[in-house]
Amino acid sequence: MERVPFSYSSPWTDSLRAEGEARGAAKYKAEAIVAFLKARGVLVPHTVRDRITACADLDQLDRWIERAATVTSADQLFDD
Repeated sequence: MERVPFSYSSPWTDSLRAEGEARGAAKYKAEAIVAFLKARGVLVPHTVRDRITACADLDQLDRWIERAATVTSADQLFDD
């Protein structure tokens, strides 16, 4: 007899899954920003790292990823 994996889906579980995926994406993007800045030789103070990793706004993180390519100091990342 073949076993079929159990899968349960409801609006509530779907929202939890989506929230978890968004958190994972935010964490990945934040880590990428810090790594990219470091690879470019830009000093990343703890205050900057904390601000980046605390951000859950994926659009904001995308803007910071783009800026990380050209800034010469980590503080410039947050200039609007």
